[in-house]
Amino acid sequence: MHAIKIQNLTKRYGLNEVLKDVNILVNEGEFYCLMGPNGSGKTTLVSILASIKEKTDGHIEIMGKSPQEARGLIGYMPQENFSSPFLTGKENLIYFAGLLGYKGAHANKIVSELLEKVGLTEEANKLVSKYSGGMRKRLELATILFDGIKVLILDEPTTGLDPTARRNFFDLVNKTRENNTTIFLITHIGSDAELADRVGLINNGRIIAEGSPIELKKNNNLKNVITIETSYKDEKIKRILKTFSVEGSDVSSVIETESGYKIYLNDIAEDIPKIVNSLSSEGFTVTRLESAIPTLEDVFFKLTGHSIKN
Repeated sequence: MHAIKIQNLTKRYGLNEVLKDVNILVNEGEFYCLMGPNGSGKTTLVSILASIKEKTDGHIEIMGKSPQEARGLIGYMPQENFSSPFLTGKENLIYFAGLLGYKGAHANKIVSELLEKVGLTEEANKLVSKYSGGMRKRLELATILFDGIKVLILDEPTTGLDPTARRNFFDLVNKTRENNTTIFLITHIGSDAELADRVGLINNGRIIAEGSPIELKKNNNLKNVITIETSYKDEKIKRILKTFSVEGSDVSSVIETESGYKIYLNDIAEDIPKIVNSLSSEGFTVTRLESAIPTLEDVFFKLTGHSIKN
């Protein structure tokens, strides 16, 4: 059975079409990521899945039910922090347990188990205002892990977290899959999306590509990503680099970074010496040159011509 079935989903606000004929199928127990920049329609889509907003057109099923009928099966974690900083971690979870009908000793038992599951037992009686960003995200993850939850919907859960906190968060998320829980993540962070089984890239309300992280890179012929820094930037450098890029005829084939440029090459061994010599002959000194494994951000850039972080 498909945990999530989205067919021809459209959402309009007046004449503004935010989602345009979106189709996504997510298998039960799968970790699916929807990746795109801010304003691409990601949050609108998950708000519809969580039955917070209404669709304009299309068909949606979650575990074979409508979003409204499936509410008890969905754990939805919005981007904004929602735990109360004026309560302790334990008090926050007791509150959410009460909303779900758990009371007394039963509520306390479940909350204790959840605190242990997310590694916050020792911080249970500490005010949330004293929690680090990572601790607070783990607490909020616990609020959507009560019994009966089959689908976790995570909206940009690691924004603002450092790499260690981000890694710890996803370690916990992956542990939930032991119960065949389905994960539906939305993010603009490529390293988060790399953890998913499959990734759908969304831009301007449309799915523009879908597949495993490896498939997306392979299908878009991304082999060698090179970062080049020079003593100063110049439009002439960009024109020289374009002649070597895989997409050499395309103005967008050279990505300007904060301190240099990024391009895609077919053959590192052959092209790098030529690039250095070409720049040197025009009076530009290469101060740093680094090759890297292609990322999903690189895939998005190749497909759209703009950075996912814009």
